Amino acid sequence: MPAPTRRAVVTGAGPGSIGEAVAARLATDGWDVVVTTRATPVAGREWHPLDLADRASVAAFAGWYADRSDRLDLLVNSAGIHLDLGSRWTEPQLLDGHEIHWRTNYLGTVDLTTALLPALLTAADATGDARVLHVVSQLHERGTVDAMLGRTVDYDSWAAYGTSKLALVHHAASLVEEYGDRGLRAIPVHPGAVSTNIANRGLETRPVLRRLRNLARPLERRVLMTPTASARVLVGLATDPATPSSYHHKAHATEPSEAAGDLVARAELARTTASWLG
Repeated sequence: MPAPTRRAVVTGAGPGSIGEAVAARLATDGWDVVVTTRATPVAGREWHPLDLADRASVAAFAGWYADRSDRLDLLVNSAGIHLDLGSRWTEPQLLDGHEIHWRTNYLGTVDLTTALLPALLTAADATGDARVLHVVSQLHERGTVDAMLGRTVDYDSWAAYGTSKLALVHHAASLVEEYGDRGLRAIPVHPGAVSTNIANRGLETRPVLRRLRNLARPLERRVLMTPTASARVLVGLATDPATPSSYHHKAHATEPSEAAGDLVARAELARTTASWLG
């Protein structure tokens, strides 16, 4: 009897993104792939809208997927934001009462992963191997435990972005602690410095910097990884039976920041996140 087709969800699959390239590679390898963006359909892919900063949108997507399939072999959480690249903000920008990077990159991603967990565990129980990939960043090293746990800190938008990624490193470890014995792996990955369109949104209010970036794009594409090259790394981690559930810098398992190993902070983060999820 042939093995069932492997199913994947890839978030943040807009034009020029890592998610778009990951979805294309998975589809070429025979996976059944669903992609998401906030609003614009993705041509040639099965698509559904998803706004991580909107709990109703997350619930609607999870309900739609549950009607489509009861099994999910791979969730690639590549959607996210990095705003204020010029470091102009002096106070946090709030969304639902939370700093915007935290609300979108961390809380939104955890909300989605939790909503899709039954389908992931169905696949894990059936095959012994289901996976969650969190696309994080080396900038998680700029994140702090104090900010992660809601303590008062001096605001810096780059550190806030890093804190959202630090929290995802902890969340991946928490998933493995709770569900690893059922075959669920969770892998936070820094994919390298990749030339994507994520910076464009962070330069919306900086027209001069945006023009300069557009002028520098040819050089950027030569210096940075392409989304396609990054996708080779991510899909390799998603499909290699030997991939461990640990932080990866590109294709290599690597020690994350010291803050990512704080087990007391991880437990507190899990409690506060569970309270937010309700």
